Amino acid sequence: MSNEIYEVPQSQRGHLPVKLLYVTKSKYDKDWHSTNHTHHFTEILYITKGKGTFIFSKKEIPVKEHDLIVINPNAEHTEKSGVDHPLEYIALGIQGLAFSSPDDPGLQVTFFNYKQEQNVYLFYLQQLIEEVENQKEDYELIIQNILEILLHKMMRKKAFNLEKTSTKKINKDVAFIKNYIKQHFREEINLDTLAEVGHINKYYLSHSFKKSVGVSPIEYLIQTRIRESEILLETTNYPISDISTITGFSSQSFFAQSFKRVTNLSPSQYRKAEKYKKTILENPKASKDK
Repeated sequence: MSNEIYEVPQSQRGHLPVKLLYVTKSKYDKDWHSTNHTHHFTEILYITKGKGTFIFSKKEIPVKEHDLIVINPNAEHTEKSGVDHPLEYIALGIQGLAFSSPDDPGLQVTFFNYKQEQNVYLFYLQQLIEEVENQKEDYELIIQNILEILLHKMMRKKAFNLEKTSTKKINKDVAFIKNYIKQHFREEINLDTLAEVGHINKYYLSHSFKKSVGVSPIEYLIQTRIRESEILLETTNYPISDISTITGFSSQSFFAQSFKRVTNLSPSQYRKAEKYKKTILENPKASKDK
């Protein structure tokens, strides 16, 4: 990624080189387990309810209602929900700009809180969601204007630099489908489902997704489920049959087959190997005693 500082003079306000890729509402349920991931674009999360932590660069930052988090392109991150107060948030994927702090230009993730201005920010975010869902006449022009207003409101709150990003061209349909899979991979999903939610021809989707990501949408879905199952195998004692169901596989046999194809290990072998690694890390003498 190559960056250049993009100063925004008064004469250019309202003309930010930014494009909305997606806007979604997400809610954590009891079976949610987060996975590390990155984006080739900037993501903005606004927490509407709940408490949890945001994890990046081996740091865990507590987050709460009305926190806004800006994640720059290629920053590996994930979110963890609190048990008693499940996280709910609105996520925006935006292409064209990254954010940096004048005090710490290399900072990849920045945090703000808009409790005092919550009505203003929630109004604009809800308007974005409604326009994208309804897709009425000129909705793309309207969401562009709303997004720019939202960014200018943020700039009033706290000083930061905007950097114009020139990454590889991102297909907004592909970005939307990737994010949809991230949020809904536990559900029953096929190519027709993805085409319908994205309002895209399924043959075009299949071609453009593979060209952009390197694998088909369904293979990407399977890989997402496998990454989630690895975390469950490492961190819980759930039976493998339960993990198969939680991660959205149609059967335990298909889960086992897919898992071995991706990792070269069966789920039980993977769990045993990870348990052994953990034992060695916690007690280095154990390997020598053996």
